[in-house]
Amino acid sequence: MIELEGFALNTYAYTFSHSAGDCIDAYAGGGAQGLEVMMYPGHAWPDDLDAGARRALKQKSRDAGLPFITLNMPNVDINIAAAAPGMRAYSIEVVSKIIALAGDLEVPGVVIGVGKPNPLLPAPRAELLGHFHRAMDTLIPAARAAGTRLLVENMPFAFLPGAVELMAALDAYTVEDAGVVYDIANAYFHGEDLGEGFQTMAPRLALVHVSDTPANVYLHAPVGEGTVPFAEGAAACEAVGYDGPIMLEIICNDPDTEIPASATALRGLGWG
Repeated sequence: MIELEGFALNTYAYTFSHSAGDCIDAYAGGGAQGLEVMMYPGHAWPDDLDAGARRALKQKSRDAGLPFITLNMPNVDINIAAAAPGMRAYSIEVVSKIIALAGDLEVPGVVIGVGKPNPLLPAPRAELLGHFHRAMDTLIPAARAAGTRLLVENMPFAFLPGAVELMAALDAYTVEDAGVVYDIANAYFHGEDLGEGFQTMAPRLALVHVSDTPANVYLHAPVGEGTVPFAEGAAACEAVGYDGPIMLEIICNDPDTEIPASATALRGLGWG
């Protein structure tokens, strides 16, 4: 049993070493608020989980008292704003399968990104935005039918990296249709003021991701290995009245030790 009182666990650091079920075993009884499961073959992947496996995983979560909070696609192999129609179609198919899995597991949220531009010669913003909206026009009804909800995350490598532009892109959808995840490491790396970011995202804020990063190298490191102003972030989070899970999305070599140590450090900085 790994102690994580007052925080939720993103399973990114366990992607290659554990299955989602293994993570339940490791953190059950340790006070964690729940899990955000990364979608990756061998860890948790829709095509690898038949109906029986889905029922068993849902029951395992219930028996452990460790709910699934969200499913998260790491956006490595997909891009819903890609230039190629085939890649956009494939990406929407993958996310749709994750949405269906969320429905079967009774997971309330699916985390997605808006899509990635070419870093050397990005397509015009209007074109990328059109691709994103067309994807959402397919994915939102799918999420509604599955009994889950899309949560769009701020990501520095996305074509909408900042809070203001991300929220503007979601104006066409109701709060119930699409929420947002505010990742403070992503925001800090992008150069965003955390207080302003939280205020901007507050109307749709459904989840907060926490990890550390320097300003010059993009990481999701244990607390203390970067320069994220955590006390400032905690105050900003509290100021908007957020009372949902604080998701530790920390990628490290020794997660059994480094993630709980980060939780301890965060408690001293106003989190949890």
